[in-house]
Amino acid sequence: MSEDGEGELPAFVALHGAALRASRVPERYWESLCRKLRGEVFDAGDYFGIMQVEEVEEEADEEMEEQLKKKPNPGNETCFKVIVTSENGLQASNPNSIFLIDHAWTYRAGHARQQLLHVPGLLHRMANLMGIDFHGEIPDEGSIEQVLQEMWKYNQTYQLSQGTAEEKVPVWYIMDEFGSRIQHSDQPSFATAPLFYMPQQIAYTLLWPLRDLETGDEVTRDYAYGETDRLIRKCVLLPWVPTEALDINCFTPEPSDEHYQAILTENKEKLPIAIKPSVYAEDKVFKVFTDVRQVLNNLAHPRFVFTDNEGEADILYNFSHFKDYRKLSEERPQVMLNQFPCENLLTVKDCLASVSRRAGGPDGPRWLPRTFNLQTELPQFISYFQQRERRGEDNHWICKPWNLARSLDTHVTNSLNNIIRHRESSPKVVCKYIENPVLFHREDVGMVKFDIRYVVLLRSVKPLKLYVYDVFWLRFSNRAFSLDDLHDYEKHFTVMNYAPGVILKQVHCEEFIPLFEKQYPEYPWTTVQADIFKAFAELFQVASAKPAPLGICDYPSSRAIYAIDLMLKWDTSRDGKRIMQPQILEVNFNPDCDRACKYHPTFFNDVFSTLFLDELDNCHVTCIV
Repeated sequence: MSEDGEGELPAFVALHGAALRASRVPERYWESLCRKLRGEVFDAGDYFGIMQVEEVEEEADEEMEEQLKKKPNPGNETCFKVIVTSENGLQASNPNSIFLIDHAWTYRAGHARQQLLHVPGLLHRMANLMGIDFHGEIPDEGSIEQVLQEMWKYNQTYQLSQGTAEEKVPVWYIMDEFGSRIQHSDQPSFATAPLFYMPQQIAYTLLWPLRDLETGDEVTRDYAYGETDRLIRKCVLLPWVPTEALDINCFTPEPSDEHYQAILTENKEKLPIAIKPSVYAEDKVFKVFTDVRQVLNNLAHPRFVFTDNEGEADILYNFSHFKDYRKLSEERPQVMLNQFPCENLLTVKDCLASVSRRAGGPDGPRWLPRTFNLQTELPQFISYFQQRERRGEDNHWICKPWNLARSLDTHVTNSLNNIIRHRESSPKVVCKYIENPVLFHREDVGMVKFDIRYVVLLRSVKPLKLYVYDVFWLRFSNRAFSLDDLHDYEKHFTVMNYAPGVILKQVHCEEFIPLFEKQYPEYPWTTVQADIFKAFAELFQVASAKPAPLGICDYPSSRAIYAIDLMLKWDTSRDGKRIMQPQILEVNFNPDCDRACKYHPTFFNDVFSTLFLDELDNCHVTCIV
């Protein structure tokens, strides 16, 4: 490195070394990479060229040949290759053999359509890059739709490790024309990896050779990099190498005991030792240590006082997850807390789906949309999707991160490629989208989707004691429902309180019930609610049916409050009647109780009285188990 760059490399490595090691970029390239990034040196054009190919290559394997024959214009489709043009070839040992690829488009999936519509020249460039005919000046719906479908063959992704929940939503990008022309190979000649260059706050893709290449050799990369299992590779490569059908069983049994043990280890949760339930004096005043602002502002029951000293507290009411139950159970077994060991089996979406299978057959219980874990059940999902497609059944799905709330990074789609590629960004489940929801008539907009939030109180696991708060909360979409415009957040989602400038429709449950019964006179709310409570009871029964870590831990000092979000869908009962079937969407740990406190000032008095005093008189709760 030149004298003026003295000291640059250590600083560069301090900032980017961890990322480069994680991407397995050989250290011999780091000094050259530092220089190229600093000087914005894009010298790939000196070593490589893009070649247009118009014929099917002879060495394509049989499966590929079959696929190509099925295309509308077999054997004559324009495709591109990147080849080494440097007359001396390229040596992997040369420390300069690392190259920067620029990104043509960077975006978050939820913003893609708007950007294609409004960013000048973007649609034109993407259509050209993807081989889509677009000659107009003004973006049209058809061309935008084509790009949105095709882009899943070109997308790459990365995620920022720091920042707010919104900032951690995965970023997608499409490499420039050079990078996007690099084809797939199971025996690639090059590796690629994204790198977020801190000084410029820009992401590039790095390209480096895996072996020596001669002039004319093709530049390829592995589109399923890191996947070694043959079946998973086949699934991951489906967007580029379509297979007619995966001939596998789409049955998804409950995962093994080892799966739950691994989750416990990953969560760094230490299970408690067995303790006897504590007995407290009937007039005891409990000292509460909490960092939950809503509790501090609203708990006014005379038998609870706040303390700033965690060591003298009788009750720990923590906002964040508690981990070391073993230490607490050994040293202070009489201290109660607002969490259960292994409650993530309810509050994390992939675990919720796993434990719920105890209540239903191969499709899971009727009260949970059919759900697949994309990390562990991708082949089964693809098989199920393809079977539904062949039978002409609805194939709209909703892709959700395991552990984000507020509908962040959540997408409704009927594109298999889209779902397969979303697996790369962050751990996700895919759930059958409710295509026939029970709708609510809003006078201002028409028939809209709505969801319902109930607050449930778990007093104990053995015996199971479960209560539900007597008030429920409603959230509404802002546009009339239909199975189109899947990008339209205000049509397909109900969480409006975090979106700036968006109308938040509020209806109190006491006002809602008569309106609902007027719209659906054959479905009295008491009957609908009884089915909802039955689903809650079943869920908690199966979630606590096995010992920890396979079920929620029976720890006598634990108590908890959860919010369950659900929708109603139209279904047919076993005797052929049209019914409203509850669909549990998610279970939330430590839910936001702002609205509860605002409209029901005794909310936390009722919660604490039920959970910690076992006194239900004058509390607005109903026992459901």
